[in-house]
Amino acid sequence: KDFSLTNEKDAHSSDNDENSERGNWSKKGDYLLSMVGYAVGLGNVWRFPYLTYQNGGGAFLIPYTLMLALAGLPLFFMECSLGQFASLGPVSVWRILPLFQGVGITMVIISAFVTIYYNVIIAYALYYLFASFQKVLPWSDCFSWADELCSKTRIVSDCNATWDGEIIRANSSFITSYNLTCINGTINYKPVQFPSEQYWNKVTLQRSSGLDETGSIVWYLALCLLLSWIIVAAALFKGIKSSGKVVYFTALFPYVILLILLVRGATLEGALDGIEYYIGSQSNITKLMEAEVWKDAATQIFYSLSVAWGGLVALSSYNKFHNNCYSDAILVCVTNCATSVFAGFAIFSILGHMAFVSKRPVSEVVDSGFDLAFVAYPEALSKLPVSPLWSFLFFFMLLLLGLDSQFASIETLTTTIQDISPKVMKKLRLPITLGLCAVLFLLGLICVTQAGIYWVNLIDHFCAGWGILISAVLEIIGIVYIYGGNRFIEDIEMMIGKKSCLFWMWWRMCWFFITPVLLMAILVWSLITFSRPTYGSVLYPAWGTAVGWCMIIFCVIWIPIVAIVKIVKAEGNLIQRIVSCCRPAANWGPYLQCHRGERYSHIVDSQKKKEHEIPTVTAIVY
Repeated sequence: KDFSLTNEKDAHSSDNDENSERGNWSKKGDYLLSMVGYAVGLGNVWRFPYLTYQNGGGAFLIPYTLMLALAGLPLFFMECSLGQFASLGPVSVWRILPLFQGVGITMVIISAFVTIYYNVIIAYALYYLFASFQKVLPWSDCFSWADELCSKTRIVSDCNATWDGEIIRANSSFITSYNLTCINGTINYKPVQFPSEQYWNKVTLQRSSGLDETGSIVWYLALCLLLSWIIVAAALFKGIKSSGKVVYFTALFPYVILLILLVRGATLEGALDGIEYYIGSQSNITKLMEAEVWKDAATQIFYSLSVAWGGLVALSSYNKFHNNCYSDAILVCVTNCATSVFAGFAIFSILGHMAFVSKRPVSEVVDSGFDLAFVAYPEALSKLPVSPLWSFLFFFMLLLLGLDSQFASIETLTTTIQDISPKVMKKLRLPITLGLCAVLFLLGLICVTQAGIYWVNLIDHFCAGWGILISAVLEIIGIVYIYGGNRFIEDIEMMIGKKSCLFWMWWRMCWFFITPVLLMAILVWSLITFSRPTYGSVLYPAWGTAVGWCMIIFCVIWIPIVAIVKIVKAEGNLIQRIVSCCRPAANWGPYLQCHRGERYSHIVDSQKKKEHEIPTVTAIVY
């Protein structure tokens, strides 16, 4: 069935695998849940609901759905097909177009950067998870760690009131002394910070004044970071054979918790107000006339589906050759988007209750990112009966959402190592996985210092932004315009069977024109609207911005470097060399000979040729 070079087996493969050298998913469900876990991450919970509220409520679902169909799904389907067809990771798969192999390297380096700070966020969730095992949540009131600005309620500074038939401006002391009533819309409040905000900054992060003040390592966050890496390493010690089983829990249980939080939230006073702000009567169809709304929809879809990170190619490379990657792509994309909408109801119902209890408009308690996950939502949960239980469930959900995304990111790195040196990976998978996790843990220690949150935000701002967009643009241009979109469709049909021209019409429209144009528009827009990164009101120093640019340059510089190296190594004059590098490598095609058919029958099966020469050899790596 295949032509493996050795009878040695590692935990990554089994006798039932179609590809005995690289291994395959044990079950279709392992793959689908791994893909869902990879795509459905923290952004579905802490970014999408906020964007929906900010961009017209329910009206935002129109551009969001369109961007899913026009940009997200075409790229998702392309990457799944690419990985499955060649059974190779994000670097080696560029045998399809050697000139662009640097794009794969860029994807892997960006994934490495992201795993560093993403596990720090998981460490935050672990810390709050452990802090929830108390009768009284430590951020529910202004305890000993708080300063004079801490308050559970808003404090009136001054307002307009009626005094002896005249309207006067008076401070709170005067209003209280004479039992006056402030006129609506004239109240100024003192600047206060809620307990959850001060707990996040003063206790959890021990946040310094800025990137210039590194401070010391926050030891309990470092321990949580170590624990998160131990969990990741334990789940991946057998590669996809072990992670494929773990995701049955880490990918599915968050839905159970979301449902519990939604049911609990829907029974609370003020929940309807929160839902209306999210997707109800506040929906504003006129928002669709604003370009910013469409940009937000496209950006959210793009990052939510995790395209151009290399993970989709890596996970799909372990599929059996004739797996229906088309239906898988549709299923995972729809599940991801439905999860985002569903999570919004769970989040906004409880935020609506918080607004009701604190007598504030919903708009003042809604936030995104870290402030939603570690300030606004914990504050809301602290006001519920049996608050430690709800807090535990929420942070356990964040932990699981983060972990299964992290599993796929690390699998992207190990898959790359396996493609480069399959013989070494076969024998030393466990030590290599543990070593990789250890190195990434050490690199992440800068993110658990007192300035750690600034580093997390900096990496996210640069590496998880333009680098991914550049990779995506080059990926689709390279495959569709250089390798050939119609040729790629023929490759896909080798896996899923012949399809009609009508079937491919939509995909051709997207791949050849719509998707590249949209990605270019997002990239240009991002560059035009660039501003120096900030965290809250803290502006980054110039050297911090320079470090950010250095990180993104380090990620993308491999694209021209590898292209130049390939051209220099090719033969002929300059034009001939470039043309040669734009052709697929001689060993491009299905991994196993039995799947190559007539189209790829010219590929010399070097593995079969050498199998009687030596017991083990290193596989061909391009």
